[in-house]
Amino acid sequence: MHHAEHVMGTVVSIDLADNLPEDDLRAMIDDVCGWLHEVDRRFSTYREDSEVSRLRRREIDPADCSTDMRHVLEACADLWRETDGYFDAYAAGPLDPSGYVKGWSVEIASARLAEAGSVNHCVNAGGDIRARGLTGTGAPWRVGIRHPWEADKLSWVLTVSDRAVATSGTYERGDHVFNPRTGGPARGLRSVTVVGPDLALADAYATAALAMGEPGIAWLSKLAADGYDSALVTDDGRAFSSAGLPAAV
Repeated sequence: MHHAEHVMGTVVSIDLADNLPEDDLRAMIDDVCGWLHEVDRRFSTYREDSEVSRLRRREIDPADCSTDMRHVLEACADLWRETDGYFDAYAAGPLDPSGYVKGWSVEIASARLAEAGSVNHCVNAGGDIRARGLTGTGAPWRVGIRHPWEADKLSWVLTVSDRAVATSGTYERGDHVFNPRTGGPARGLRSVTVVGPDLALADAYATAALAMGEPGIAWLSKLAADGYDSALVTDDGRAFSSAGLPAAV
């Protein structure tokens, strides 16, 4: 079963490849969509009534926030330390945890599907992807990584099962990631893709590496030991990938 949901400012595609009753599959999709809309209501920086907007206006104290908000704030703080400040939810000024929230919310969505009985599925939120099991044909899921200059071409095609894929780049949203050292937009890397076991971390690592610029290439290479492989394209068109990248052959 396939479903596309407009939420969180993007289109989330949900593909379920399990041989289960249609009513069960539809109930799983409804549950996931409900969760994603709940995340949007709570964490959207564009909604005046969202929890994150109220927190930014200091109408509520972090200690009084929801369990999910406290988790996200703690995770962002941990990532700030882990990335030497390059993953910064305050990089553009006011609190904006979006660089963590989207990947985290899709990771949770995938876990909810698995708990409900879907062991073969793929959830794609604007290029942030969590895949489990196999497709309906019994093959791994294939993920195309968009060429950073030519929208109708791909830089890599990955084959994944039980993995997360996150891509951060400057070619669609422009200067939306900032280098905290310079205070200006990130420069040096055009596209960063991270593949690993957890989408929340893969998404954050891709954002941090993009903020670092070319030093992010060496930084990401160290994460391969923890199961996070990467593929990068520099501003001048050079391509790099780690040895364990699950590229299609």
